[in-house]
Amino acid sequence: MSIETLEPRLADVGGIPIARLLPNKGKQPIGAWCFLDHAGPAEFSEDESGMQVGRHPHTNLQTFSWMLNGEVLHKDSLGNKQVITKNQVNVMTAGTGLTQGISHTEQSVFPDTGGSADAARGLSMVQLWIALPTDQQIERSFHHYPELPTWREDNVEMVLTTGSYDSVTGKRYEAPTIQYSKMVGIDVYFLEDGEVTLNLEPGFEYGILVTEGQIESEGKICEQDQLFRFHDSDVANNKSIKLVAKKGTRVMFIGGEPLNNQVLLWWNFVADNKEEIEQSIIDWNNGHERFGNIDSDMKRLPAPELPQGFKG
Repeated sequence: MSIETLEPRLADVGGIPIARLLPNKGKQPIGAWCFLDHAGPAEFSEDESGMQVGRHPHTNLQTFSWMLNGEVLHKDSLGNKQVITKNQVNVMTAGTGLTQGISHTEQSVFPDTGGSADAARGLSMVQLWIALPTDQQIERSFHHYPELPTWREDNVEMVLTTGSYDSVTGKRYEAPTIQYSKMVGIDVYFLEDGEVTLNLEPGFEYGILVTEGQIESEGKICEQDQLFRFHDSDVANNKSIKLVAKKGTRVMFIGGEPLNNQVLLWWNFVADNKEEIEQSIIDWNNGHERFGNIDSDMKRLPAPELPQGFKG
């Protein structure tokens, strides 16, 4: 199997160190997964407010947040207000087309600012975007998933964050997470030194993000905040992939079928054509009602103009 190792682009977003793996130097999405950040790990002192991401919009995508540590308050223009904590998923759907769109804020919360009594003063979170199939009429929505299928294979703990999965033991797991295309996401945590075999589905593209530690597979090493990516043609000839790692290593395994439509990204927008992104920039910067309002006094972030060389 031919595996490509992608390096992160490092940034700071809302006061948090970010390792961005997708988009990555012109690489296409992995299935419908078109954006991948690992936020943190970060620790906050008593006088720090943690992550503070002001009001911003999205189009033609789902935001998918998988919390590893800490707590974050989500507020959106549909009126939802939800704290996400460790081992939980939030999925916000922006809807498809120029009549749809959504806006939201994200901010760290602690025991004294709206979090739970044992909320950590820190943050580690995997945040992904899922491009929506633009040939479907999809409405805005928000879903919170506090409980997900969890099981052990030898000394490895697995959490199915989205999709369905047939394990090497022959058991099938189904996540409740809302989907509009075929995909899978699994959090894999090594409780002891060891190995795990992950089954692959023909027709899927795959990626493996290391959030803690490092893994070895197919003779290659993937370090923390690197991404293994393997192509669809590789998967057709391989029904599984084996990972070897030390105790405490954690990875996010993602895969999915490629979409039929083009996927363009600019700032917080996704579309299948340049003109729709241009219109979304105009609409957000002029306060169009499609993006609604949020019950928040956090700063409203303006959308930057498309660069001259943007291709659509």
